[in-house]
Amino acid sequence: MFALLVAIGGTGRTHAAEQPPALSPAKTAAAAGLVDIRTLVPDIAEDIKYAGRDNFVGAPVDGYRAPKCFLLRPVAEALARVEHDLRAQHLRLKIWDCYRPTRAVADFVRWAHDLGDQRTKAQHYPALDKSKLLGDYIAPVSGHSRGGTVDLTLERCTVDDKHCQPLEMGTDFDYFGVRANTDTPGLTPQQRENRSLLRRAMERGGFQNYPLEWWHYTFAQEPTPHTIYDVPVQ
Repeated sequence: MFALLVAIGGTGRTHAAEQPPALSPAKTAAAAGLVDIRTLVPDIAEDIKYAGRDNFVGAPVDGYRAPKCFLLRPVAEALARVEHDLRAQHLRLKIWDCYRPTRAVADFVRWAHDLGDQRTKAQHYPALDKSKLLGDYIAPVSGHSRGGTVDLTLERCTVDDKHCQPLEMGTDFDYFGVRANTDTPGLTPQQRENRSLLRRAMERGGFQNYPLEWWHYTFAQEPTPHTIYDVPVQ
């Protein structure tokens, strides 16, 4: 089943039946060609959700041994350019997730099967029954495991760039529901403009938005579009 799905959604939503992905034998980030974004932008804002408990699982996720953002080098370099361009406007990116080990995706699937664990329902899927998440929202293969996808938001900074605050986007990260769709109706004008501001910045950098998740962007020229990795984030 794992080999038949290629998903690009934030938690592994199926997007298209493409060439089945191959699991790389790489055992280290260096062998996989993955680099820490902070080797390019040392002070980029990060809140790597799956390394802690503030996420839809409610616990650190398997494979996240440190709160770091790894991406394949060409993707990391493109993201660094987006950040550089935004800083001229007193804006910054804030990263929630980047490369995701395949073992982490398997951990999501295990969580989805545990219907008794409802700890995060109010924040992440208030209008959905948990039994509906598997398949529609959580699939066994994620585009994040290819090293070319990032989940993030935008911050606006003071004129001296010493203090930055996230822009209001209308939902939290990993909100399961139509309100997370990038162009969903019902947003305030400011929320809609903030989402558009993020999308324009990322598109200029060569990234494409996944329409069901305003925070989710994949580099259009993925270096290894048919390869997934299981290197731990550490």
